[in-house]
Amino acid sequence: MTTKAKLLAVSLDCAEPKKLAEFYHQVLGMDIQHAEDEYAAVGDGTLSIYFGRIPGRKPATWPSDDKQFHLDVLVPDVEQAVEEYVALGATRPDFQPGVTDEGVRWVVLQDPEGHLICVCPDRS
Repeated sequence: MTTKAKLLAVSLDCAEPKKLAEFYHQVLGMDIQHAEDEYAAVGDGTLSIYFGRIPGRKPATWPSDDKQFHLDVLVPDVEQAVEEYVALGATRPDFQPGVTDEGVRWVVLQDPEGHLICVCPDRS
C-alpha cells in the first residue's frame, strides 16, 4: 500500500513574492502568512501557496506548449470576478478557449507574474 500524502502547499516561482502574495490574498481571501522580498506565503490553515523569488523568471506565453500548470478557481459571477482581478493586476489574454458562442464556460487570466488562472463558475 502506498503512503498517502496530504498536500501542504503549492509553490510558485516569481519575481516579486510580496506583490504576488497580496494579489492572491485579495483573490482567494487567504491570510498572508509570510511576506519578505525573497519569500511570501498565503494560506487558509489547511492549504498554502508559497511564492519564491527567482530573479529573471520569464512566464510561459499563452497559449503555448510552455505552460506547465494553471490554477482553477470557482466564483459566483465569472465576469464580475474577472473585472475585479484585472483591477488587481491580472491580465486577460486574447485566447479564451472557455468562451464560446454558447456562453462563458471559464475565463483564462494571467496573474501579475503571468501564471494562468481559470476563473470558473461555481454551479453548486
